[in-house]
Amino acid sequence: MDLPASTSDFYQRLPVFRDFTQVADDTCFRPLPDDWTVGVADVRQSTKAIRENRYKAVNMAGAAVIASIANALKGRDFPFVFGGDGASFAVPPEDAALARQALAETATWVAEDLDLSLRIAMVSVADIRAHSHDVRVARYMPSENVSIAMFSGGGMAWADAAMKRGEIGVPPAPPGSHPDLSGLSCRYELIPSQRGQVLSLVVAPGARADPGEFRAVVEAVTRIVEKTPDASRPLPGQGLRLRWPPQGYDLEARASRRAGESIRARKAKVLALTLLYFLIMRSGLRVGRFIPSKYTQELIENSDFRKFDDSLRMVLDCTPELAAEIEDYLKKAAAKGLVRYGAHRQDAAMMTCFTPSPVNPNHVHFIDGAQGGYALAAAALKSG
Repeated sequence: MDLPASTSDFYQRLPVFRDFTQVADDTCFRPLPDDWTVGVADVRQSTKAIRENRYKAVNMAGAAVIASIANALKGRDFPFVFGGDGASFAVPPEDAALARQALAETATWVAEDLDLSLRIAMVSVADIRAHSHDVRVARYMPSENVSIAMFSGGGMAWADAAMKRGEIGVPPAPPGSHPDLSGLSCRYELIPSQRGQVLSLVVAPGARADPGEFRAVVEAVTRIVEKTPDASRPLPGQGLRLRWPPQGYDLEARASRRAGESIRARKAKVLALTLLYFLIMRSGLRVGRFIPSKYTQELIENSDFRKFDDSLRMVLDCTPELAAEIEDYLKKAAAKGLVRYGAHRQDAAMMTCFTPSPVNPNHVHFIDGAQGGYALAAAALKSG
């Protein structure tokens, strides 16, 4: 039985599922209320930025969408999905104006500080349903600390396509606007594959697939991955590396810079802060309520390396044989018109972190492939 569809705590009241293979089970999903609003964002020409070796900045732009809205909502839980070069989310009616402002400010910040162009749009769930699509949401709980939203029904895909066609959109905020991006960072080094290859995967419904057929393919892929427990997680503890200064300190400085503060002054502060963090993590010593080993374990458990937002998205550390098995299965499904898919192999993963408080366990860590990841997988899907 569906939950009441008129309350702001709709998402918090959703039941959770813990077995990722259930992402193909439509009974885990509930329809979003009509008066909720969906938001989508996408970096224009992300493949060009990747060719220029700027994928860390592309990932930062996508994660900034989520961080800015989370901070604007003062930590209130809301469903979102990180897509590598973009993001999607939904908010109740009373939070729509705050989310719109944060989204507009993020687009301006991405343009001014990252030299990238971020398309942004928001549309009501009622309008999506008027176009014969639905927005259904589920809560997947990979650990005791966080839940990750999953979207189905075709509505998110429709909103993303409508945004790219210019049919819906949100104008950026005035020049100089800066969202609150507190907690957003990318301090860790690239995470080399432990098993041979990091596979970024995007699987979307095919032109001739009915929902049941597509769900069957998604379930089959997740079961192939799950054959070896924990074999696909791209974040083994021994693979996490910190160096100082971190590669991402410039991006963190741009994200955390306050109004009127020079980028040079903020970089100096970030270098000092990251040096302290590096020394604490290297020593493993407890500092107040912060316990390095506990934080690292939470980081691994809270990593967002697989999700569903009308498409299955996964970043997997796997053997070449497992990658080939997955791609062979998808090639056959695509030949039947059941799916469209894109895959991109690389030798490392990368992580962008959103840590509102280092002593609270609800920090989340967005994982993507380090050499193009989701963006190149999606480009391969489009060209297929």
